[in-house]
Amino acid sequence: MRFDGRRRSDNVDDRRRVSGKSIAAGGGIVGAIVAVVITLMSGGDIGDAIGNLASQGLGSGGSYPEYVEDETDAYLFDLSSKVFAGTEDVWREEFRKNGWGEYQEPKLVIYKDAVQTGCGQGTAQTGPFYCSADETVYIDLDFFRDMQSTIGGGGDFAYAYVIAHEVGHHVQHLLGTLDKAHNQMARLSETEANKISVRLELQADYYAGVWAYHDNQMFGSLEPGDLEVALDVASKIGDDYLQRKAYGREMPESFNHGRSEQRVRWFKKGFDTGVSTAGDTFSPSYTSL
Repeated sequence: MRFDGRRRSDNVDDRRRVSGKSIAAGGGIVGAIVAVVITLMSGGDIGDAIGNLASQGLGSGGSYPEYVEDETDAYLFDLSSKVFAGTEDVWREEFRKNGWGEYQEPKLVIYKDAVQTGCGQGTAQTGPFYCSADETVYIDLDFFRDMQSTIGGGGDFAYAYVIAHEVGHHVQHLLGTLDKAHNQMARLSETEANKISVRLELQADYYAGVWAYHDNQMFGSLEPGDLEVALDVASKIGDDYLQRKAYGREMPESFNHGRSEQRVRWFKKGFDTGVSTAGDTFSPSYTSL
């Protein structure tokens, strides 16, 4: 992905040198995969995610050592800031073009290990997430560093896809979709609420694809192979793939992000069309998504 001459966002808050305490999570491949599952699907549900960690008997951890930035983190910080700036440029124009009012830019917080948010305390174990209470995307850059080992995928455009997906949840928040869906989910059984969650996540994937299309149109940002890398990552964060990797079987009733095929298809649909109003994942029947 090309970043030459790209501006950095003014909405990035670097909190990597702020020490804190966190909920200590267990290690191992299951823990890593669960972190990835939560990552691209939270949409403001970080409080629930942290509650799930606590319910597994994970207690309060200690303070972390002082953070020192290395060359890789410096690169990932610069990438994240420039991608975030790109989402601002794209969605500002999309909101204007569609008559959705003025685009209210979210914040991006880059943290290390643990962070206080408007949705509760976030940790590296929960992965990147969006909190609608403070309209902020939170990312620990170690997630990007670990993507290759946890899900077998990575690269600049894959990282950009992760950020754009979380910003997609902010778009849903501004349009009222996120709050409406969460209100519906609160009144439903877990299985039925999961189906609403899948619709939210697939739409955020679609919005990520729309962003990628317009970012490339504006800045010529994509290089050969970039799209394939993002589609590969999307295929490895589907509920079916992650559950087979973690547990050796699928549990469709617990799917809350969508199957790999669905995530790939909705991201690619957004990228192929570039039409931000054509990502309705709520009207079609659940089985046809």
